[in-house]
Amino acid sequence: MRTELIHLDREHPDREAIERAGRVIRRGGLCAFPTETVYGLGGDALNPEAARKIYAAKGRPSDNPLIVHIADPERLPAIAAVLPPAADKLMDAFWPGPLTIILPKKELVPDATSGGLPTVAVRMPADPVALQLIRASGGYIAAPSANASGRPSPTSAAHVMQDLSGRIEMVLDGGETEIGLESTIVDLTEEIPVVLRPGFINRDMLERVLGEVHLDPGLTDAGKDSGIRPKAPGMRYRHYAPSAPLYVIEGEEEAVIAKLKELALSAVRAGLRPGIIASDMTAPIYAGVLPEGKSLICAVGDRKEDRTIARNLFRTLREFDDGDVDVIYSEAFDTPQLGMAIMNRLLKAAGHQVIDAGGFFKHWEQ
Repeated sequence: MRTELIHLDREHPDREAIERAGRVIRRGGLCAFPTETVYGLGGDALNPEAARKIYAAKGRPSDNPLIVHIADPERLPAIAAVLPPAADKLMDAFWPGPLTIILPKKELVPDATSGGLPTVAVRMPADPVALQLIRASGGYIAAPSANASGRPSPTSAAHVMQDLSGRIEMVLDGGETEIGLESTIVDLTEEIPVVLRPGFINRDMLERVLGEVHLDPGLTDAGKDSGIRPKAPGMRYRHYAPSAPLYVIEGEEEAVIAKLKELALSAVRAGLRPGIIASDMTAPIYAGVLPEGKSLICAVGDRKEDRTIARNLFRTLREFDDGDVDVIYSEAFDTPQLGMAIMNRLLKAAGHQVIDAGGFFKHWEQ
């Protein structure tokens, strides 16, 4: 299969190209497209065969539910059996935007899309290309991130082509994504809303709208498989992983810097090429002590502007594969606004392998 790549102006996309992509999806094919979070791999959410094609293209377990993307809130009652008051509050506050809600599903949504669960995950993205494509394709697009399963989520069309070229019919290139992390997921089927996946819409923002909000216990364990079927994407399986083993260094800033320098220098002496994920402020420190050309140091962003870290994280993880490193060490990024979302992705990429800056290896707990 040849994958067609179409470049678009994000704000003024070519209508004919959007219509062509919509026809691909209506015929049961797959088209990757930009959203404000990451690139999605789109198929007809109401077509079981299209859902199966998505799983096959990604190499994704079929019990991992897909998110249904809509472009108009009026489309929601056709696929959701119950719309609690909390759903209206969240839609008014955060749609269109990076928020997914989980609701009981109607029979119109096939089990192949919901991962066999009686619920459906739904969001309305803010990206203009995404909204136009959803409308052109019939109103309901199932779209997980457009990467091979387990790989870092794609924040550019180039990342999609790296993973899925030859596996899908089309990719719409709208440039780099704005946020860089997948949407927040909130389960509204419980008495008290539960965050299943942290994202740009953080817990404080949700509580200002809903009142009490819980965190799923899976966000605070060591990331081991529980045997429970995941209610949302990314809850059970290892995600976002570069090829080299990744370790997160946690502790006070000075201790983290000292420990990371020690580990990286030890790796170099052992004949290994280490990769380092650091902030804009600390990256020059490591560059000053490591032999030139013997490591790959990536400055991921500014802790005071943690949106930069979120936007750059997945791109940075992919750079290490291109840089041919043997082991990766990352600072922890427990920042106030997006720290939970950033650490959720980083720890999944590391398989929850954490080294305490005091010298102890541990599994991370919130």
